[in-house]
Amino acid sequence: MTATFENEVVTSARVRYLRVPGLAGEIALVTLDNGHDHTRPSTFGPGGLASLDAALDEIAAHTPTPAAVAVTGKPFVFAVGADLSGVPSVTDAATAREIAETGHRVFRRLKDASVPTFAFVNGAALGGGLELALHCSYRTIASTAVVAFPEVFLGLVPGWGGTQLLPDLVGIDAAVTVVVGNALAQNEVTRGPRAAELGIADALFEPADFLERSLEWAAAVLNGDVTVSRPQVDRTGWDAAIERARGIVTARTRNASPGALRAVELLDLARNGVDGEAFTAGTAAEDQALTDLLMSDELRAGLYAFDLVNRRAKRPAGAPDRSLARTVTKVGVVGAGLMASQLALLFVRRLEVPVVLTDVDQARVDKGVGYVHGELEKLASRGRLSPDRLNRLKGLVTGALDKAAFADADLVVEAVFEEMSVKQQVFAEVEAVVSPECVLATNTSALSVTEMASELEHPERVVGLHFFNPVAVLPLLEVVRAEQTDDAALATAFAVGKALEKSCVLVADAPAFVVNRLLTRFLGEVTSAVEQGTPVAVADRALDPLGLPMSPFELLTLVGPPVALHVAERMHEAFPDRFAVGEGLRRMVELGRTSVYSEPGVVDPQLEGIDAGDSPLTEDEVRDRAVRALAQEIGLMLDEGVVQAVQDIDLCMVLGAGWPFWLGGISAYLDRAGVSEAVTGSRFLPRGVASLPA
Repeated sequence: MTATFENEVVTSARVRYLRVPGLAGEIALVTLDNGHDHTRPSTFGPGGLASLDAALDEIAAHTPTPAAVAVTGKPFVFAVGADLSGVPSVTDAATAREIAETGHRVFRRLKDASVPTFAFVNGAALGGGLELALHCSYRTIASTAVVAFPEVFLGLVPGWGGTQLLPDLVGIDAAVTVVVGNALAQNEVTRGPRAAELGIADALFEPADFLERSLEWAAAVLNGDVTVSRPQVDRTGWDAAIERARGIVTARTRNASPGALRAVELLDLARNGVDGEAFTAGTAAEDQALTDLLMSDELRAGLYAFDLVNRRAKRPAGAPDRSLARTVTKVGVVGAGLMASQLALLFVRRLEVPVVLTDVDQARVDKGVGYVHGELEKLASRGRLSPDRLNRLKGLVTGALDKAAFADADLVVEAVFEEMSVKQQVFAEVEAVVSPECVLATNTSALSVTEMASELEHPERVVGLHFFNPVAVLPLLEVVRAEQTDDAALATAFAVGKALEKSCVLVADAPAFVVNRLLTRFLGEVTSAVEQGTPVAVADRALDPLGLPMSPFELLTLVGPPVALHVAERMHEAFPDRFAVGEGLRRMVELGRTSVYSEPGVVDPQLEGIDAGDSPLTEDEVRDRAVRALAQEIGLMLDEGVVQAVQDIDLCMVLGAGWPFWLGGISAYLDRAGVSEAVTGSRFLPRGVASLPA
């Protein structure tokens, strides 16, 4: 192979020849190991593929011929696929095709071997790692292992045999779920026990003695003491499963992701089986798909977003020294509504410290505490909490009417009604009972944290912790530094965010911060187009080419019109020239409507006339206005210093708004479409960062 990745951490394939009691002959055991601890999983770049190829050459030349070949990984990791860090160096189609074909050739040696082959999946097997395992004759899996094909999530396809081998093993319907459905559901993984149930693995063992048990099982298979039976794949339901796959892609990407569309095509092709010429034709189609996608800007954008989530999110730009953070041994939550209760649940699960909720009456307090206890019991019923841990966590969550219950708290978070005077009163009452070192945090989505803290004796200990709903699902935490916030309070906020397993982004105390500011501007342009006379359906599908997870009016329903109206009003107060408050939105709130539709595709009769203007726009015109508005707002946010860099805006949109990886957050798309330069005079990202080099 002539292709090379400059900084590849090569995964070596080391061979040992093992004698297993009761087996005549040796098992050649290949261990994949990149020489790093489990924080850097083993991957396959050109060097890693060459090492595996050489190991198989050695085994083929070994005398006597081994009874079988087995492949396993280093502790905690089997292998997690292609070395995507080298993709930026792939700048021509010939190199892309060589990588695709080499992966197929090397892995196929396991499928076509003259002796049985085994994969002992001891840990994470993702992407190409799972494809390697699928090429083997048999597979064992540890109960703690996970398997997945994350490629479609990034804008790729499983291109080293996965789209052909998996359907032939577990059936097309299950394969659609693993390849497309799970990938587009925020990259969901399949755990070891479920992988065994599906038939991805033939045997399930506990991790403590996984290798020994796997070797014993392999010997039993080789001796005929264990027979592996696999059900015949039913090909009569292929069309229905492929139609389901297309439906998933349409619903979750608006058919805007080239990788997702190609994955469905390849899965459909797998109906021809994996024997002889059919498999050769299938892998050739994968080669072409990989070649095309490796040379796409969408993949570059996906890898840019992947790098943000896996690097920048772990080292938040602008965060103070971690040593300044105060220890948090008790948390207070002001409010006991749904958001406050979700926060209390998160705090007790992740911090495992006492959490006390307060509200204005006992009924609300009891409801909030009851919610947290109920959610903990649900987790226990699903096996996520042991009975002992359930009882311990429930015992840590209490309620009170008097804020004196916060006297020994180290962190108090308010989640009350979005009204400045209410929040200022709450903080004044809390400050009167807590220690001077207690950090006070607000979960406001749009109000000024600086103004909120302005009348306190110690405004320097106030910080914004803007969580996103649903709290348990969305990983973003906007950490807001007000004008008076000191480094100790800020460091504590970042430390707590990390303990809560959130990805923290430092933002300045600007109106609506990052995500809500951009979504409000974006939604405002769409609703404004409707009021000009653009039909609701036209405006709602205008952004489909971006492949966003929700259309504008689906987003409005999720956020809730009252919340959207509140934020829109705050933004109009701050920037009246760019943020308008639509009469249609006001009308929805007045009528108590949560959606513009009474049923799918049908505008609510009580909202008829909201598109009665006489200047309708086309889909292209609505989209152009919306993306130009986003570019303008991002440029202004950067000028204002709302974030450290545009990468933080992209990180916020990926993690807080669920915008797809292959879009690259938003700036990569705006650059690629030429919108950034048209609106601001320059690109947001350097050429080649989230696109092909010029």
